Amino acid sequence: MTRHLLARFGAALSLSLMIPAPALVRAETTDSSQLDEIVVTAALRPLPVQDLPGSVSVLSQSTLRDAGQQHFEDVLALVPNLNWAGDTARPRYFQIRGIGELQQYQGAPNPSVGFLIDDIDFSGLATAATLFDVDHIEVLHGPQGTVYGANALAGLIYVKSADPATEFGGRVEADAGDYGERSYGFVVTGPVDVLDSSFRLAVQRYTSDGFYYNAYLHRNDTNARDETTIRGKWRTRPSDDLTIDLTLLRVYVNDGYDAWAIDNSRVTQSDHPGMDNQHSTGFSARANYTGWAPAAITAIATYADSLIDYGYDGDWGNPQLWAPYTYDYTEYQNRHRTTRSLELRLANGAEHGFSWLVGAYAFDLTESLVDTSAGVYVDPFDATQNGSSLTVINSAYQARSGALYGQIDGDLGSRLRYSVGLRGERRTTRYNDTTTNLDAPTTANDFGPAYDLWGGQASLTYALADGQNLYALVSRGYKAGGFNLSPGLPASQLLFAPEWDINYEIGHKARLEDARLQIDTSLFYMQRHSEQLLTGEQLDPNNPNTFIFYTGNARSGYNYGLEQSVAWAATQSLTLGGSLGLLQTLYTGFVQNGVIFPDRALPHAPDWQAALNATWRDPRGPYARLDLTGMGAFYYDLPPNNTRSSPYELVNAKLGWETARYEVYLWGRNLFNRDYTVRGFYFGDQPPDFANKVYTQLGEPRNWGVHLTAKF
Repeated sequence: MTRHLLARFGAALSLSLMIPAPALVRAETTDSSQLDEIVVTAALRPLPVQDLPGSVSVLSQSTLRDAGQQHFEDVLALVPNLNWAGDTARPRYFQIRGIGELQQYQGAPNPSVGFLIDDIDFSGLATAATLFDVDHIEVLHGPQGTVYGANALAGLIYVKSADPATEFGGRVEADAGDYGERSYGFVVTGPVDVLDSSFRLAVQRYTSDGFYYNAYLHRNDTNARDETTIRGKWRTRPSDDLTIDLTLLRVYVNDGYDAWAIDNSRVTQSDHPGMDNQHSTGFSARANYTGWAPAAITAIATYADSLIDYGYDGDWGNPQLWAPYTYDYTEYQNRHRTTRSLELRLANGAEHGFSWLVGAYAFDLTESLVDTSAGVYVDPFDATQNGSSLTVINSAYQARSGALYGQIDGDLGSRLRYSVGLRGERRTTRYNDTTTNLDAPTTANDFGPAYDLWGGQASLTYALADGQNLYALVSRGYKAGGFNLSPGLPASQLLFAPEWDINYEIGHKARLEDARLQIDTSLFYMQRHSEQLLTGEQLDPNNPNTFIFYTGNARSGYNYGLEQSVAWAATQSLTLGGSLGLLQTLYTGFVQNGVIFPDRALPHAPDWQAALNATWRDPRGPYARLDLTGMGAFYYDLPPNNTRSSPYELVNAKLGWETARYEVYLWGRNLFNRDYTVRGFYFGDQPPDFANKVYTQLGEPRNWGVHLTAKF
């Protein structure tokens, strides 16, 4: 396997000029035969992507319009070595280079992949990632210990909405498609001269019946989507030295969740279809002051409040399906999370030569969770199996982090530049809960671990020629430890230790042929230490709600692979793009309940992912876009679930006409109606024998629609 993967690496490198990439597609430019220079804003200093030492994918505004539809879910496949785990109505949990969470049923969030929207932390709550009026999305691969600390062991996803314009304008958009899809929205932006300010307001509502039919309830909307996005921005310049950006985000997601069928089809049988709702309000304020001679000052403050209602039919069936057995279970969770952060940075303004940056960061997260599991099982042929259950868990969690960090950059010669960064973080937590059972004593947990953590990076960048750089990077990421909340675990498994990893990376970035060709290639090897792995088991075969999850530490592991992207403005009208991700993962020394797990690849870590696209824009108006994406097989979970997905490829297309005032498109997704899975479980759910079986959640089927935009 290793020789096979290395052969792929060699082939990819030797053919790098022939492999297109999605993350760097053409944006609108004065010269349509050139690619826009893309600037990464999620780093400590804004840098052109070809100057940043590290693997970064940037989905520009034009890429999001061309390849996307409504949600970040639509464009995930364009990013190499980025995957997501289902078990929700929208992607909420991500894996970068095979590292990340698969789900969260407990009240102590501890993410490996950071997720920010306009500086606001939504890690583990990415349902809020709608695409309406988003300017671009940045995906930073690998640990981001210097900049983002404990929430970015695997990497970071940063969503940046569009900024206010200095001239008045706006647009109105509408969509209609099959499965009852409808959307409508507007954007208005412009100056407020009397206040030396500008504003932007974007509002959109999106609805769909979803892609499942509930045969028991005779409904086609039990997996429906209802998503409203409101974005407001205000930029003011009280003086030439001071700029203040204020951002408000309101997201109302009221999605159904009825995506599991006994026969793994799109026809469900549940009598209690679930929901996956998220109501979030976020606010951020960013101030930049350049009037102090020693350094520029940047201050960032954020606040977010989210209410999440999540539930599902625990048995996935109904009385008629399970007769003559009585088998009925439900699960419902009500989660309330608030986050606050404050950050201060000082940086000298040198773009070349020696430069420095120091910062301080404080973060507070509180979350309450009420988890209610109820059910009954009656076997008319075996009374010993009969019983009912009602479990209510009330929990409260708080995590506080304080960090100091710094970075220096300088020249070692006319072509060689270095960068060194370091971050130290103190994280304290407090958790308590009370579990009330129908027929068992009340129990309680109380934990309060604290951790001292550190991470950083060191890199060298060598300029081969104008527009071409080689880089070598070593970075260290970290993730705090935590505690397991599932009942019935032995005392030795209640706590798990922090994890840290070291990432070794080399890469080549180039902007060639008068900015018509852009190439980004990265090879990485990540050593993981005390890696945190989550597994589970069903304690009672007759009660699906007793499927518990718990986290432990493996001794070590590794992840290595390649990420490559290329964009080519072939002509003034035609742009070609694509990406390639190759990945191998392994954990070793994972022991739980005295059972030694076999060394194996991580779940949701396919060994290959690829994307190809072509965009044709004729200046006279005709437009066409074609996307082909695919990925290899991956394990659904850790043992005892050793089941795997199947490789798949998807084809999306868009055809339309564009003018300065209007745009109209006919779009289609998954044109060949390919069945593919986004999550899988392996357990017993069918009476009376409850034999273990793989159950899967399907991705979206073929769907199509029309889109209209009117600009003013």
